[in-house]
Amino acid sequence: MRTYLVVIDESPESEIAMRFTARRAVKTGGGVEILALVPTPDFVQWGGVMATIEEEALLRAEALVAGAAGTLLTESGLKPSITVRQGEGPKVVREMIAANPDIAALVLGAAASGPPGPLVSHFAGADAGTLSVPLMIIPGSLDRDAIDRLS
Repeated sequence: MRTYLVVIDESPESEIAMRFTARRAVKTGGGVEILALVPTPDFVQWGGVMATIEEEALLRAEALVAGAAGTLLTESGLKPSITVRQGEGPKVVREMIAANPDIAALVLGAAASGPPGPLVSHFAGADAGTLSVPLMIIPGSLDRDAIDRLS
C-alpha cells in the first residue's frame, strides 16, 4: 500500500502537512506513517537528570503523535502507523524510508515565514536528489480550504 511519511512536531506547519497527507492518502487509497522525532539531548553530567530529560521528551512526542493520530482518524477515517524515534532527524527519516518499501513520499511542512526548518533545509538542499522517494513540502501559509483543494 502506498504510504505517506509525514514528520510532525508542535509547529503549525506540521498540522498543515498532516492534513495534506491525510487527504492525499484518502484520495489515493494510501496510508499514513506519522513520525515524531525526539532530539538526542546534549550530554548532561548527571545521568539521572539526562534520563529525566530524555523521558520527558519521549512522553511529549508520544502525546503529540497520539493527538495527531486521533485527529487523523476523526477527520479522514484513516488509522495511521505511528513511530517515535530518537536521533538525528535526517538520519532517522532515511532509515524509515529504507526500512519500509511502501513509503511513497516524504511530506514536510514549511514555516509560513522565516527560514525553513532543519528537515526542509536538509532534504530540499544539497541532498534533494539523493532521496529514494518524492519530497512534498507543504507551505505553512495554506489555509484549510487551500489544502483541501490542492490535496
